[in-house]
Order: sequence, then C-alpha cells, then structure tokens
Amino acid sequence: MLAAFTLALGQFGDRRILAIIAKSLALTLAVFAMMGAGTWFAIDRTMGADGNGGFVGAILAGTLFLIALWLLFRFVALAVLQLFGDEVVRAVEARHYPAAATSARALGWREEVRVGLRSLGRSLGYNLLALPVALALLVTGVGTVLVFAAVNAVLLGRELTEMVALRHRDDGGNAPLPGFATRTLLGAVVVALLLVPFVNLLAPVLGAAAATHLVHRRRAA
Repeated sequence: MLAAFTLALGQFGDRRILAIIAKSLALTLAVFAMMGAGTWFAIDRTMGADGNGGFVGAILAGTLFLIALWLLFRFVALAVLQLFGDEVVRAVEARHYPAAATSARALGWREEVRVGLRSLGRSLGYNLLALPVALALLVTGVGTVLVFAAVNAVLLGRELTEMVALRHRDDGGNAPLPGFATRTLLGAVVVALLLVPFVNLLAPVLGAAAATHLVHRRRAA
C-alpha cells in the first residue's frame, strides 16, 4: 500500500496527471461555485435584497455553502473523477505498465454507464443501510462519523480498483480485483485524505493512481 501511494505521488509531476488534476479541480470548483450562487440567490429572493436582509442572506448562503462543501465534497469529487478516472489509469499504465496498457480493453459507453449506475446504487444502498446505526450512535459524538467512514472506505476501495480491473478482464469476464482488506485500506486512506482541506482536492486522482498500482500488483501475483 505504501509503495502504491509512493509511486502515485511520484507521478504528480507528469504533465498528463497535472492536466487531469487541473481539469478535475476546475470542474469540481465550478460545481460548488454554481451551488453557492444558487444558494445565495434562493436566500436573497426569500429574504429580500434590501438593507439587512441582503446581508443576513449572504451570511446564511455562505454558511450553507460551507456545510454543503463539507458534506458533499466526496460525492462531487468522485463524480468528477468518473469523467477523468480512465485518463488517470491510462497515464499510470503508460508510464509503469506499458505492456498492460497496450492490451487493455476499452469500455464502451454502455458499459461505463452500467458500471456507473451500479456504483451509484451500491453507494446509496450501503449508506442507507448504515443510516440507522449511524443515527443510533449520534449520542457518542464520533460513532456516526466512524460508521460512515468505514462504509465509504469499503465502497471507495471497490470503486477505485474496479475502475482499473475492468480494463483487464480475462475471456471469462474475471477482473483482477485486489483482496477485500487491500481494497478497504485503500478506501480508508482516500476517505481520510478527503477530510483534509486542500489535500482533498487531489485525493481522488491520488486514489485512482494508487489503485492502478494495486491492481497490477495483483495481476502479477
């Protein structure tokens, strides 16, 4: 795991990776900018733009935007990564696994949509199943956060490694996914990075690059 993340970090100077980071950052920030503008507009229309109403509305909009940023960043960042994740994988494979890069199978748009919908359904389903437990642990202060962190570590580790493994399925349709423990540890590291301001902007790309190394080590085993 340490080697996978070290190699992933080492490629952050690659122009292809830098271009992907720039595109994903721009799109992620654009999404939140639109959310912030929409929130401000809605509050401004409700409270009125005159005098203190406009000032209070701006404060409320800013507060709600920061809360949304905290709660929704993971989902927005990973949704953006769905658009650019394959580019990350191809950049890592081109540099470290050129033979695998040439033999990788392309996913058609139908399969990409199917995988994306399956991933979304899995994410919603597991988080809804965890919700009663998380609510019951609200009184503990940290229990709710730990439950959702654990659930999303499992989901994220699966999503990131599956994104790579599907490019290298064999004729029987078997994808070389790393073991459950490895996938979950990968997901846990990325979930932790998503909680760190500014680092969370790079976490999805770093996770996709590390997942690429883990999948290819699994193939070579």
